[in-house]
Amino acid sequence: MMLVALYTSRVILQSLGVQDYGIYQTVGGIVGLLSFVNSILSSGTSRFLTFEFGKGITERLKATFSTLLSVHIGISIVFVILAEIVGLWLIDNKLNIPVEQLLIAKIVFQFTIVTGFLSITQVPYTAVIIAHENMKIYAYMGLLEVFLKLGIAMAIDCFAETRLLIYAALLCGAQVSILSFYRIYCIRNYQESKFCRHLFDGQILREVGSFSVWSTFAGISVALLQYGTMLLLNMFFSPALVAARALNDQVSNAVNQFVQNFRTAANPQIVKRFAVGDYDGSRHLLLVSTRLSYCLMLMVAIPVIFLASPLLHLWLVQVPEYLVAFVQWTMVQNLFSVFDACFYTAIYAKGRLRENALLAPAIDVVIILAVYVLFLQGYSPMVICYAFVAMAFLEGLVEKPFILCRYVGYSLKEIWYVVLRCMWVTILSVPLPYLVWREVDTFQPIGFTFVCLAAVVSVFIAGSFVGMTGYERLEVWGLLQNKLNKKKNNRRQL
Repeated sequence: MMLVALYTSRVILQSLGVQDYGIYQTVGGIVGLLSFVNSILSSGTSRFLTFEFGKGITERLKATFSTLLSVHIGISIVFVILAEIVGLWLIDNKLNIPVEQLLIAKIVFQFTIVTGFLSITQVPYTAVIIAHENMKIYAYMGLLEVFLKLGIAMAIDCFAETRLLIYAALLCGAQVSILSFYRIYCIRNYQESKFCRHLFDGQILREVGSFSVWSTFAGISVALLQYGTMLLLNMFFSPALVAARALNDQVSNAVNQFVQNFRTAANPQIVKRFAVGDYDGSRHLLLVSTRLSYCLMLMVAIPVIFLASPLLHLWLVQVPEYLVAFVQWTMVQNLFSVFDACFYTAIYAKGRLRENALLAPAIDVVIILAVYVLFLQGYSPMVICYAFVAMAFLEGLVEKPFILCRYVGYSLKEIWYVVLRCMWVTILSVPLPYLVWREVDTFQPIGFTFVCLAAVVSVFIAGSFVGMTGYERLEVWGLLQNKLNKKKNNRRQL
């Protein structure tokens, strides 16, 4: 998925051109900014469905699903109203879009609203699949989605004009198909996902609402940070720079998805163990999975940092200004963000979101205001990278450990044990790929490959012997053996 997604971005950039690509990302950024309404209950939806599934209370689970789906339908209607009012005003009055492209930008915006509407109502169905830990269908549909997007990117080359409009329409159609399949699959395979209006339970809504009200603040700040920066770049710089930042985000999203898929498999178990009172098991799984997540991210981040320039030239041929530096600094940010995302799972399982909902948005707002002020003073767009790295550090290594120790029952010693192990893995993993990078021509296939191999081998060895204890290595080996034995038994039965 990561490789196909990156190649797709190259094809889209070549087909649309820098200006149209920048316009699409800017218009999509408005929908993303307004998607904070989706965060009102999305976090609570996943947590409560997984929690109830862990308890095994079928009727309660059905009522939870029907209640939450009803509310998400209401939220999606609010989203459409906000998008039509606020979004069109921004396009007409604030965004730097060429006059001849204004009508197309508005039509593209309507397609993104349709996708946003369906994505909001999709949340309960996705939560059911994750609660059942059905990672096979999750993986298959993820692969289908990226290949559909690749096919669309190649298909728009057949059109001489209005490529941006056709691209938006086809992408909307693909998303509608994917989301429809998810719903049909859930309804046919999971009884609790069959919607019944009479199962609406106000008490469940109050519980989820009480849990989610704090995550709303966090959702607003994330949307502001992620998409607000796109709008800021469009206000102070050209669409070409917006395109460069959007391409950087494509790389970051692809790398993060690589690690997030591992987290998606681990998180339901962390929540379920907490739900049945196995607090030690939940804590152990979270701390181990955090180290593994960091090692996975490091395995990708090191080669991307060293090979950013040849990688981007191979990927895009014509590399926009600032993109190489954007990508390198974003990889550093992603390493700190691993701690933020992993530690949040413990807070999420506990249901204690208030402190995080107050502290994290405060940091985000300070960061975005600082970037705005610096742009007003004429600073380089690189300040976004520096500000985001500082934000990831503060949220991952200061704010989240404070909350875990103060409110969730973790000790500072065990948290810093994880962090220090990860830092040692980083220190031990960097020298070998750095030395190889110094000695080879990374624009040649052999040199490029050697640096990648050196990074992967270094992280694998350091992660195995420094990032994990002997007992944990035995645990992982035992899990792998069980998987292999199951496959052998299945083959024998066939």
